[in-house]
This record gives sequence, C-alpha cells and structure tokens, in this order.
Amino acid sequence: MTQRLKVLASVYACEPDKGSEPGVGWNWVKQIARFHEVWAITRGNNRDPIERGLAKQPIPNVRWVYFDLPRWTRFWKKGRHGVHLYYYLWQIGVYFLGKRLHREVGFDLVHHIAFGNYWLPSFLSFLPAPFVWGPLGGGESAPRAFYETFSFRGRAYERLRNIARWVGERDPFVRFGARRAKVALAKAKETVERLRLLGASRVELYSESGIAEGDFIALDILPLRDANLFRVVSIGHLLHLKGFHLGLMAFARFLKIFPTSEYWLIGDGPERQNLERIAWRYGIASKVRFLGNLPRQHVLEKLRECDVLVHPSLHDSGGWVCLEAMSSALPVICLDLGGPALQVTEETGFKVPAISPEQVVKDLAEAMRRLAQDAPLRMRMGKAGRERVKEYFDWDQKGEWLREVYEQVATCKCIQ
Repeated sequence: MTQRLKVLASVYACEPDKGSEPGVGWNWVKQIARFHEVWAITRGNNRDPIERGLAKQPIPNVRWVYFDLPRWTRFWKKGRHGVHLYYYLWQIGVYFLGKRLHREVGFDLVHHIAFGNYWLPSFLSFLPAPFVWGPLGGGESAPRAFYETFSFRGRAYERLRNIARWVGERDPFVRFGARRAKVALAKAKETVERLRLLGASRVELYSESGIAEGDFIALDILPLRDANLFRVVSIGHLLHLKGFHLGLMAFARFLKIFPTSEYWLIGDGPERQNLERIAWRYGIASKVRFLGNLPRQHVLEKLRECDVLVHPSLHDSGGWVCLEAMSSALPVICLDLGGPALQVTEETGFKVPAISPEQVVKDLAEAMRRLAQDAPLRMRMGKAGRERVKEYFDWDQKGEWLREVYEQVATCKCIQ
C-alpha cells in the first residue's frame, strides 16, 4: 500500500492547459496529489488561472500557497527581462516560507519542480526533509558550429547563457542542492552529466512532458492526407535556439523536388522578421505561412491539417509539441539533442545529428523527402508515435512512476 506523504512542492511556474514550465508545474502537482497531500508554493500571478482550472476540475489533496516578493522589489522585472534575478530572490523568500510551514506540518518530502534549471538553486534543499530536485534541464547547448547561423541577438544570448551557466555551476547553493538531493531528475541526457559533476549521487533521466488522456483521445488518427499537397509544420516561440531558420533552409532544398508543398510556422517571437527574410532570400516566401500565436486548441487543430512536424531545436529540454504531434499520428523530424531526442525514436520519426549547419540542412531535407515520397512510412511512424506516447508519456503513468520514486526516497531505497 502506498504510504501517504506530506509533500512540499515548489512550482514557480504553474498553470493549467499550458505547455512548457507552467504545464510542468500544474501536471506534476496534479499527479503527486493522486497519492499524497501536497502544499504547492507558487507565484501570486498564477492564482487566477489555477482557480479557473480548479473550478472546471478540482484537485483534492492540494493546498495552494501563493507567494511573491514585495512590489518594490519587482521594478526591474519586465516580461522575461530580469526573470532569473527575480526567481533567485523568490527562492530565498520561499525558503523562509517553507521553513515556517515545515514547523507547522512536518513534511515527509520536499520537491522542487519548477523552474527546472540545474544551474539555479532551490533553497528548499536546506529544509530537514528528503529533497527531490527536478525535472531539470539546462545542460543542453547549441553546438558552436551553429553560432554562425544565428542573428546578432541569438549569438549574444548564447554567450550570455554560457556565462550564466558557468557562474551557476560554481554557486555553492547549487552545489549544495545537488549533493543534498536524494534524487535529481534530468529531462535530457546532456543535463545528466552536469548534475553528476555537481555532486548529485542519483540522477534519473526522465522526460518532463506528458499528454493527458483527454488530449490523447481528442488527437485521434485521421485519414492520410492528399499527398498532392505535402505540408510540414513547426510550432514554438520564434527564437534562434528553436532552429526554425534551419528548417526553412531545408524546406527550400526540399521544395525543388516537391514544389506542391507548404511550410507552416505557428508562434511568434523576436526572430520572426529574420525568418521572413530567410524565406524571401531563398525564394520560398509564397510557400511559407507565418500563422502567429494561436490558442492551444487551435494549434492542435492545425496539426490535423499537416503531414509532418519539423522541430529542429538546438537546445530544448522539453519538446511538448513533439508529443502532441505524435499523438496526432504525425512523424517528427528533430535534432538528436535535448528532450526531443528522448521522445522520438527511429520508429516514430527522424533524429538528425547536429554536426554542422550544412549537414543538418541536408539531412532535414532528406528526411522531408523520404516522408513525402513514402506515404506508408508516414502511416507507420504516425501509428508508432501514438503507441509510444500512450505507453511512456501518459500523465497518469508518469504519476505512477513518481509515486514509486517517492516511496523509494521515503524508505531510503535505491532507485533502479
């Protein structure tokens, strides 16, 4: 019988019906609460979406604790700017809040969930209770050979990120948390090694992402589309690190063989103008549609109108859209990096090595060609993708896995 634990969870980002970090926070708390009592500390600005979500589907066994720094400390935080400094200070405040709660409740286990960044500390690791850290990413980096393909903004971002990560790995609070963790959960293989170097004794490689049963049923298998119009799609924030510029260059090469094809890009961001310039430069602007940001339900509907997902991200520890595409019976073309490399297999798509920009463009175009020419292959990969999601990425199954991890931590048993 499962031992019912009192769990303190740190979920800076937490919102229902979202992907990325907010979806991680919400879904992991939801799964923990299936078996245990949870005190979930999150930001005050998450209160409204959380309460709307709870009104639709209550989650028993969760006590939501909302915490923010004083308003006067937030003057530098505008959107994504200043978020890491704010988050660092927020974690310090959460420690004192958690310390008070621990005196009142007596937690059996403390779990830091989000943000899931291995080079930023969780001060909850100082509480006198078993500490679980993750799922964590951040160990992924764009290979240096690809810097030449980035805009000035992209190159500056990568260099500043490398500096921040170097500093973070030398933060004594980060190192303490790694050594203190009974289990550190890494969401990509690149982060596993970084955590071990920081002193984590047990590191589990496990994807942060999942698909709810309702979404899986809704994304049912559709009839094979008309091959006379082959359509590829990419979804995400239009950032340099997503590698959409490589997808466009590969599509230009592919289009010479399959001129009756289209490329849809769903999302928006600072790289949009640069991507539009690339489309014009390669003479494919009439075949590329920038659809902008869409509500999640509309994004899922657009997936149904496409044949293949192209996700050439250069460092992405999550890759939720890959699971959504696989649930929609779409093959996935991605790079053999980060979270997508953990999700996609040879049976469900193509994982392209990231050695050089020229090689990636060539291999992406070749993968598009093979899928465009071979409809039965698309069908087999699509079917295998749905089976893989159902077997390994169903949220309830992930909850069962986490329950076992908790039991082993609580009883000081080794994780297999």
